[in-house]
This record gives sequence, structure tokens and C-alpha cells, in this order.
Amino acid sequence: MAKQSPSTAKKLASDVRSGDRRALAQAITLVESTHPDHRTNAEQLLTNLLGNTGKALRLGISGPPGVGKSTFIEALGLYLIGREHKVAILAVDPTSTRSGGSVLGDKTRMERLTRNPNVYIRPSPSGGALGGVARRTREVMLVCEAAGHDIVIVETVGVGQSEVTVRDMVDMFLLLAQPASGDELQGIKRGIMELADLLVVNKADGALAKAACGAAAEYQNALHLMRPRMSWWKVEVLMASALQGAGLPEIWRRVEDFQKKLEEQSGPKYNRAAQARRWLWEEIQDDLMAAIKSDSDVAPLIAAREEQVSRQEVTPSAAAREILDKFLTRPSKP
Repeated sequence: MAKQSPSTAKKLASDVRSGDRRALAQAITLVESTHPDHRTNAEQLLTNLLGNTGKALRLGISGPPGVGKSTFIEALGLYLIGREHKVAILAVDPTSTRSGGSVLGDKTRMERLTRNPNVYIRPSPSGGALGGVARRTREVMLVCEAAGHDIVIVETVGVGQSEVTVRDMVDMFLLLAQPASGDELQGIKRGIMELADLLVVNKADGALAKAACGAAAEYQNALHLMRPRMSWWKVEVLMASALQGAGLPEIWRRVEDFQKKLEEQSGPKYNRAAQARRWLWEEIQDDLMAAIKSDSDVAPLIAAREEQVSRQEVTPSAAAREILDKFLTRPSKP
């Protein structure tokens, strides 16, 4: 992809706003690219799209492996398009640290949604980014909003840190749990439960229906012992059967209740402004790290200090300070 002119970026932005799915896919590929020229193009594109963003409901959904995230999201997506919503689903799969590959199987698992023109599903590799979400997930959300999707769902890989990361980029965070009891209840850590705005026990059907009721009661009791994250919102535990579509209307009512309360309190714009400021500093940190590691003048010092740190001949903090000083005081390059 060659470097684009401002007029080309405007044309792509116009096509995205018109609902052109091919343009949407092209735009997302552009913002996810790590090539330096593509970053410039992506920034031009996003600048042209910013005025058409910020109006969608952003919902994060996570849960441990096997909880049925894809099945639940497909059922919820079908329910939402039945209510005339336009839904974008960003499903982030973990990238292998050995091969660099990822499965990206969500599109296959959500067959009915994939065929619907009012749904756009984008599986993306995490690329090893901290938090189990792709580094450019926030930018992809903006592109989807500009394309007219009024609900954007971010499905995380459920690797612990992902819940913290996604909580900082969505309006509401929904945590899925499995029917369980006793010691199995410890499968969801306290810290993760404290992040949730709504907890849903999935698979509440058939032989698991009774276990789901017991698990829901135990989770609700556990939540009573925790300090609420927001004084104006009480986190509830609901039950659902993604296979049967049961519980979805009640779950969505609670999502809408949360949005209404949020607007009455500080408003989503205030919440997103704080998120944008954190995003700014994350970008600075990531770009600074990349610049230091790729600088040829600093590379020999990095290699030497890494070896010394490994042998415990120097502390990591002292080595880090020396590397940073070297980077900041190096001669400027033409």
C-alpha cells in the first residue's frame, strides 16, 4: 500500500461513511498496519473520520475460555439486528509468541451473523499486544462508528490483563461466567469481577440450569462484599442461554439502563475524554519504546546492558536510565 495523498484519504473516508463494506475492510487493514508509511495514511484517514465517531454504544465482553463467548455474542447480535441496530464485532484472537500466527476463528463460529449485511465482524490478531487486544482496536472502533455501526462489541481473549485494557476503551463491560459452584467460583478473580458492570452466567439450560441458578446466587453474594466501582450503579448477575436465546432481552435492558445512568451522571463524553487521555500516553509509551529499540546508535548499548542485567551485574533500573539517556542525547539524524 503506497503512501496516500490527503485527497485519497478523504475519498476512502467518504466511502467508509457511505457504508461501503470493502472500503471499511480496507480502512481497518490500513489502521492495523505497522508499516511507518501506513501509519501516516491511517492518521490522515482517522482525522477525516473523527467527526462521524463517538455516537455508538461501545460494549466489552469477556470471560474465561469455554464460557461460550462467540455463541453468546452471535445470539446477542441477532437479537440486536432484530431491533434494527447495526452491529460491529471486533473479535481479538491471541497471537502465538512462537509462530506469530493466530486462529482467527470467530468469523467461522458466527455463521449466521456473518451473512447479515447489518453486521460487520472483524477478527484481528492481538500481535502480542499487552492486554490481549490488538494495539489498534480503539482506532478500528472509530472506523466502524464512522461506517454507521451504532453498537460496537469488543470480544477479548480473556487472558487476565485484557479485561483491564478493554475496560479503558468501552462504555460498559460485561463479564460472562460459567455455571459453577464451590471452588470453581474462584475461576473468576476478584479484580476482574470488580471491573464488570454486568455479570452473566451463560449456558443456563438443560442439565446446567440448576447449577447456573446456584452460580448466579454465589456470584451475587460475592459482589455484595465488594465496594461498587460507581455509587450510582449496582452490578447485577443475570442468567442466559445463548443456545436458546433466553435472557437476552433482560440483559439488553440492563445495558440500556447503564447507558441512561451514565448520561445522567457524567455523560459518555466525559468518560471517553478520560479514556482518550490514557490512550494518548499509551501511544507515547509504545512509540517511544519502538523508537529506542530501532535506533542504531542505541542498539549496542541495549545489547550490552541486557547481558549485564541477565548476569546481575547491573540493576534493570540503572540500565534503563542509561539507555534512555543515550537515546535522548544522541546526535540528531538528518
